[in-house]
Amino acid sequence: MQMPIIDKEEKAFRDPYIFASDVKAITIDNVLVNLFMLMRNNGARIKLMLKSGKFHDIRSLKEYFMILEKEHCVSGYSDNQEAIESWLRSSLVNMVYRGKAKENVASMRPLHLESYRIRNIKHTKDYNSADQLFIMLSQRPEVMKALKDYLSIGWDNSSRKLVDNSTLDVDTAGILHLIKLIDIDTKASSSQIVIKPLLEKQSNLFCDDIMRLLAYQHSIPRSVFIDYLRILVGFHLSLYFQKLIYLLPKMVKEGTVDVVDDWSQVVDLTDKLESGVAPIACADMDKTFNGLIDYIKASYSIKVMRRIVTPHASVATALSMIKNPALEINADINANLRNIFNKYYANVKTAEEQQEAEQNVKELQEYLQFEETPLDKYVQCLMKVGAAYQLRYSRDFIDKASMKNEASAFIIDGRSRKHRRRGAIGSKLLEVLVQLLVIDQTPSGGLESRPLSIRQLAKEIRDRYGLIIDGTDEPRFKDADIKTHLAFKENMNALKNKLRQIGFYTDLSDASSLQKIRPRYKFNH
Repeated sequence: MQMPIIDKEEKAFRDPYIFASDVKAITIDNVLVNLFMLMRNNGARIKLMLKSGKFHDIRSLKEYFMILEKEHCVSGYSDNQEAIESWLRSSLVNMVYRGKAKENVASMRPLHLESYRIRNIKHTKDYNSADQLFIMLSQRPEVMKALKDYLSIGWDNSSRKLVDNSTLDVDTAGILHLIKLIDIDTKASSSQIVIKPLLEKQSNLFCDDIMRLLAYQHSIPRSVFIDYLRILVGFHLSLYFQKLIYLLPKMVKEGTVDVVDDWSQVVDLTDKLESGVAPIACADMDKTFNGLIDYIKASYSIKVMRRIVTPHASVATALSMIKNPALEINADINANLRNIFNKYYANVKTAEEQQEAEQNVKELQEYLQFEETPLDKYVQCLMKVGAAYQLRYSRDFIDKASMKNEASAFIIDGRSRKHRRRGAIGSKLLEVLVQLLVIDQTPSGGLESRPLSIRQLAKEIRDRYGLIIDGTDEPRFKDADIKTHLAFKENMNALKNKLRQIGFYTDLSDASSLQKIRPRYKFNH
């Protein structure tokens, strides 16, 4: 069955009121660079002041250093040009196709809020993932401001000069010297409408993690802080989207955004392809990916209903209308359906074309006969056109946001049918989570460091993020066999070993009460 051409606006899938990112294979550094731009400009995307056909490359950046040397802002460039180029390549810029003939600069590394000023837009696409993070951060303006203040250290925007040079590392100082010469178009090319995130609890969790991370701003080097931020951004983008895949169809079914968030996922910490917990973790990940079809259908349903009611209708309003559609809404949807059928007859000139059109209409009617409501039928038409594309790129998005198979991985994949994707916590991701979880909120609203036992840590990760390391206390495993219990024991031992490897845990006793994770930095504020 050949579907007629459906208008671009009609079949558009992305809806910032549901999820702002146009899910595709993203690069987390690009997401950070664009997030810094949005934070700096109150949600606006800023154009570069580059002449048509011009772009930033290593040669142009070296020319900037030459200008800075002539203006006595830096010294020693002329005598150390090869060393400066090596420094640029290794420490200051992100590149695409590195080491190949068509290599190019993507952007400056996201070490400072102003890093976005030097970027080639073509190579720093984030597919609106930064918009989703901006929406989430906007839930807590005080957190946004605190992060922005930290990332702005060392730069006075009004005078376009470096300040407090002694607090800056050499890489950040190098970036700030370069951006002094760069003009940007202060007229916003687009601005972010203030949108309430659909998963408010999840957004608040992200903001709380950022606030905890900021507690370390005076204790860890800037490069380490940015690396932690990078890992946290990817982790929360993936976590938010995976929860949305699970919860959105429930919202459509129940007609409300207030559904029970009982999402959970078993994660494998063993780093073994055939660990005992691997089949359980794989089954959970399969459930997420198999839920994509229902998620895509739910997204289309909400978007269609929002467009019919009013472009700025809330998701809650759309869900209510889906559950109890008014007669005039069903009439509008039926009119849209008729338009799709009528498109088969557009430009029909011959008897053969007429027969082909009638056959296509018949096949579409048969295809839709099992759908109950006009909305279901209309959404199924949109699914026929766009679902395959969304399925493919949603998988890519989750893989990239989860930093699959990296040290900071939230997903690992053996790249075979036998060793499928499964949830995991890589050593660097574990380090970040531990650094956050050894901090607790005081009754006065401040933060203080505290020791944690191994079992407390596993429980905190479960309660806070829904990630199951030890499932022996989970209701869904209450009737599990001995093999499953041994698998979770192996997983807990793997957690202990990873903690030992990253320096958070040392065996002092066989008594579990004495097996504590000690904070690296002690503070109370």
